Amino acid sequence: MKVKKFDKVLVANRGEIAVRILQGIREMGLKTVAVYSEADRVAAHVLRADEAVLIGPAPAAESYLVIDRILEAARATGAQAIHPGYGFLSENAEFAAAVEEAGLTFIGPTADSMRVMGDKLSARRKMRSSGVPVVPGTDEAVTDPEVATRIAGEIGFPVLLKASAGGGGKGMRIVREAGEMASALRQTMGEAKNAFGDDAIFVEKYIENPKHIEIQVLGDGRGGAIHLFERECSVQRRHQKVIEESPAPSLSPQLRQEICDAAVQTARAIDYRGAGTVEFILAPGGEFYFLEMNTRLQVEHPITERVTGTDLVSAMVRIAQGEGICYRQEDLQQHGWAIEYRIYAEDAARNFAPSVGKILALDLPQGPGVRVDSGIFEGFEVPIHYDPMLAKLIIWGENREQALARSKRALEEFILHGPTHNIPFHLWAIQQKSFISGEYTTNFVGEEFDPEAWLPPLDDDQRQAVIAAAALFEANRRSDSTTAPTTPGSSRNHWRLNARRAMTGNR
Repeated sequence: MKVKKFDKVLVANRGEIAVRILQGIREMGLKTVAVYSEADRVAAHVLRADEAVLIGPAPAAESYLVIDRILEAARATGAQAIHPGYGFLSENAEFAAAVEEAGLTFIGPTADSMRVMGDKLSARRKMRSSGVPVVPGTDEAVTDPEVATRIAGEIGFPVLLKASAGGGGKGMRIVREAGEMASALRQTMGEAKNAFGDDAIFVEKYIENPKHIEIQVLGDGRGGAIHLFERECSVQRRHQKVIEESPAPSLSPQLRQEICDAAVQTARAIDYRGAGTVEFILAPGGEFYFLEMNTRLQVEHPITERVTGTDLVSAMVRIAQGEGICYRQEDLQQHGWAIEYRIYAEDAARNFAPSVGKILALDLPQGPGVRVDSGIFEGFEVPIHYDPMLAKLIIWGENREQALARSKRALEEFILHGPTHNIPFHLWAIQQKSFISGEYTTNFVGEEFDPEAWLPPLDDDQRQAVIAAAALFEANRRSDSTTAPTTPGSSRNHWRLNARRAMTGNR
């Protein structure tokens, strides 16, 4: 592979991942360029970069998703390479191709790899021909309810209808009996068309009570690939992950090796370049099946970095420069245990509805084994235009027991006032029996989380503290007209948690 050295990189993203990538690039001695919308003029990633370019109004469709404006920013600043992060244009094959056509280096996979793996039907066909286990189902789009019902009968109900171009938990619907098929197919096709501009739907066997296991891979773009072990990602709400850990508590050494080998086989089959993640469904009986490949850096990449002692951002840059994979498979091992908690501006008691507002106070946890990737600061106004993720709390311990104990301590010390957030949910989750035992599945939130009863009742002293805290909050809100109110109903759990901290000395 031809060596393509560059000394300035544009990061085509925002928030905590943009900050993380900027940090990694600067450590390599390279210059950095940030892009930002009008809503992000004083965002953390803008302040951390050597240069920053305004690319449009707040809506992503008018800024972060406009390929021409990002390329113009690269040309104007002399950036020779672009890192897309995750989300936005990170898995857009047209963007990757446009970057290369402009004479710049795309720090990620080729457009061809994205096209193959970005369409679930083509990905299924490719994996089946490569010998990677695939969930029983169709490899072609299905539009006729009678055909879908016949297929479901052959592979056995329940089945899952999935959008071929889907992602983010959209375009998916479980069908448990033949009478539901026509309506479910029509609704799923409509949802897929609206969300992705493509109504192609396929049918696959629905695996009851599965675990979600994913494997981090690195490819050199020439058929060479390695794995960096697995992550367990089964704690999800609306099919989106909120807690991830590595190693996966449910894998035996033999099963771990088999899944990792399948992931490497996947990457080699498409001459994958850069960092990617191969996702699998693990059935209760131990069978595993290819789910999809995310052709980008993952949100949860820090826990892999922590247990393997690697730097995935640096590895991506080196591969993009033509240096190849900077790690050898035989040198990689898992050390200790790491867990990541996604800190979202959302209200768990209201079906995880997004929240907005100003960050009024922020005190990040510290100490041994604690890492926080953050894109916020005190005074930052959380916008309504983007994903509500504020930060990621990454915890490492010598073993899972220590990692969980350290998680509880760090979550209790994580002070975030302003928009409603999901830190109380994380504290609830790690104290549930199924999570502690590691036996939880993707049904964990749906089956065990009760929005009305997930916090224990307050005693009289705590109730008085809640009243006092709420009164103080309201007085401060009225005295500061620039402070955005919290979302309806958000003060209940927010001040309830603060009262408990006050009563126990956890301030």
